[in-house]
Amino acid sequence: MRKVTEIPPTQDHRPTELRHLRVAAYCRVSTELEEQTSSIELQERHYSQLISGNPHWENARIFLERATGLNLKERPEFRRMIEKCRRKKIDLILTKSISRFGRNTLYMLRSLRDLRGLGVEVYFEQEDMWLNEQRIQILLTAYCALAQAESEDMSRNIKWGIKRGFERGTSGYAKFVCFGYKRGDDGRLVIDEPDAEIVRRMFEMRAAGYSLGTISNWLYENKIVSPTGKPHWSRETISKLLRNEKYVGDVLLQKTFVKDLFSGRQIKNKGEFDKFLIHEHHPAIVSRELFYAVNKSDLE
Repeated sequence: MRKVTEIPPTQDHRPTELRHLRVAAYCRVSTELEEQTSSIELQERHYSQLISGNPHWENARIFLERATGLNLKERPEFRRMIEKCRRKKIDLILTKSISRFGRNTLYMLRSLRDLRGLGVEVYFEQEDMWLNEQRIQILLTAYCALAQAESEDMSRNIKWGIKRGFERGTSGYAKFVCFGYKRGDDGRLVIDEPDAEIVRRMFEMRAAGYSLGTISNWLYENKIVSPTGKPHWSRETISKLLRNEKYVGDVLLQKTFVKDLFSGRQIKNKGEFDKFLIHEHHPAIVSRELFYAVNKSDLE
């Protein structure tokens, strides 16, 4: 005879209201005006009573915040709540509405995604929705699409302004300081000795056939710290310095670009966008002949 063995579920599928849950509430107001202070006190009282009134719920804490909601760095209570979720100390979060999680759509979506991954449920009182409901997933998808559209529109506007600066040669990116230079009283790049002499020596060593490792060792032995203050120069740092056209007095703009505002990641421009070369923008540290000798394979 065929034998059937029932294997009990490993996850608790009982309705949320019937399980023992550690419940937190997140309350936020954007200003410290008197009426807002009163509002946050009312929210605290409301959620304290709501949690204590359910025999299956344990109060995990009421998180109170007076912040704009635009930046998570300015919302310490929100970050403490998320950290407590990561430590598996919260099962359910109650909040007034989706917007209470923040006006920055990107941060809000990331936070909700992280909470779902942690298995934490969220109830939005105003919308009468739960985070794991299908209908709120549709709503969040719409939020994400809107945020993406806003991001692309903002990105286009920013890129347009940056490109105009590139074309006119007035971009502030051209004045970025690198090792061997400093800003003069007028804000322009000027040579900074003795660092400039170190740059010349590095170019001369490379042109003479010394390896990047040997140059790194020479810098370390002479106690010359890297531009970021490290005792050792990495080969990558030295290689980038030797390829930097600023050392012959030129500036090449839009060598990299940001793909989108969501990632914020810089990507090397391999021909996707125009580049703009400003000749003799500032005083040179090395001659064009020496620069070419070091970078001959890249320039040909």
